[in-house]
Amino acid sequence: MKKPLIGITLDHEEAGGYSKFPWYALRENYAGAVADAGGLPVPLSHDTWLVGEYLDLIDGLIITGGNFDVDPALFGDRDAHETVTTKDRRTDFEMAITRGALQRDLPVFGICGGQQLLHVALGGTLIQHIPEAIDDSLAHEQPNPRDEAGHDVEVVEGTLLHRIVGTATLPVNSAHHQAAKDQPEGVVINARAPDGVIEGIEAPRFRFCLGVQWHPEFHISPADGRLFAAFIKEAGRTP
Repeated sequence: MKKPLIGITLDHEEAGGYSKFPWYALRENYAGAVADAGGLPVPLSHDTWLVGEYLDLIDGLIITGGNFDVDPALFGDRDAHETVTTKDRRTDFEMAITRGALQRDLPVFGICGGQQLLHVALGGTLIQHIPEAIDDSLAHEQPNPRDEAGHDVEVVEGTLLHRIVGTATLPVNSAHHQAAKDQPEGVVINARAPDGVIEGIEAPRFRFCLGVQWHPEFHISPADGRLFAAFIKEAGRTP
């Protein structure tokens, strides 16, 4: 059986470090999690004119995270918090390919910052800086290593996420200072942290449209592997 082709968005860095010229980056375990679940990972360059051709090729889309933020102007905020850092070319590409994938009803899986972009693509807004917006918030930028749990999340019963992971509580790794702020029409909140921060979203009108605020590619619990398995299974299914 042919493996489903899974497009994975890349990070982008300016010259320095790895190369004296601008370079793309993808943490190895994103691709590894796709391969382990039976998919064929395909990295996607930030060339918006190739979006249609990429969408003709891939069977599913993963929007990855990164150490940057979605431009607040894209969800209607005039002012950006002082902590906000943007990567406009990356965001332009990710927004275009995410909206195109949703229009074609391709399976879409948003991870951490990718969930935030997915939320905005679905008409939502974001909390720009959790520590200033949520009283007594957890350390969503966890101090311990990312391959360990930072806190638990409560999974909403009856959601796609709950059906996949099969449990009401999950340990997750946390590496974000922003989060989904609202619940636009057609979006279901499927998980929250103990401080109330939204940790997962889904849009049931699509075949598979799921976002999680943590990093399941680290497989810190069996539920993380189930997320990739369910996504790859749907991507391999003929609509």
